[in-house]
Amino acid sequence: MLGQNFLTDRGVVSRIVDLVNPTAGDHILEIGPGQGAMTRELVSSGATVVAVELDRRLAPLLAREFALDDNFTVVEADVLATDLQQLLGSRSSGPWKVAANLPYNISSQVLLKFLETPRLFSHLVLMLQKEVGDRLAAPPACKEYGILTVFCRLHFDVTREFIVKPGAFHPVPKVDSAVLSFRPLKVPRVDVGDERLFRQVVKASFSQRRKTLWNCLKSSNLLDDSDQLAATLDSCGIDPGRRGETLTLEEFALLTRTLLNARISTGK
Repeated sequence: MLGQNFLTDRGVVSRIVDLVNPTAGDHILEIGPGQGAMTRELVSSGATVVAVELDRRLAPLLAREFALDDNFTVVEADVLATDLQQLLGSRSSGPWKVAANLPYNISSQVLLKFLETPRLFSHLVLMLQKEVGDRLAAPPACKEYGILTVFCRLHFDVTREFIVKPGAFHPVPKVDSAVLSFRPLKVPRVDVGDERLFRQVVKASFSQRRKTLWNCLKSSNLLDDSDQLAATLDSCGIDPGRRGETLTLEEFALLTRTLLNARISTGK
């Protein structure tokens, strides 16, 4: 069924649900409920649960199992193609909790989806491939540190809760998983000036990890010429010979704000 690895270990299910801490007043989005291992505990808490399931064979089974539970709705859809603000906002104006065992092949894209509306949520408990979890908790200047690390750090406090071994799933995957908590910040951690430009700067800086920040930004066309780029980096006190992976979130924010001012002054 779409290559899913279903969570079957009841102990792991309970630990995840304990982290979500569902109560009767909560609104919870579950992504990829699969065969309903977590769904049953979430629904039994009395919380309002909206489950988004892509598999057209599983969604009707869930609808049938929870047909008498008026606090449960299953939506047969691809979460990556779903307007979460519209789906959830039409049901409750309050913040939503999220519980998800994310498929390994789309976990990064789903995280980017959450970053579109981070303050729609109060707490996200996500199970991801351990490698992705390591990236999200990585400090600068290590191989795990990357674009997703920086993007998530701008909007979330991220905590790795525990590791899940392959035997907790069926079929058994070849890698470990990690359960992480994401707590959305009330405001972004730092002022980036323009988030769209911030994302362009971060992506450009990591575009060629073996090359210097200077070469990465020069080839990105974010500024018109080398003189402007040199002046921008100098104004930030950032050595152009550094690599993008060594910059902190605060340095990326400063670089974006300075670049924004430079573009405004040149009318770009």
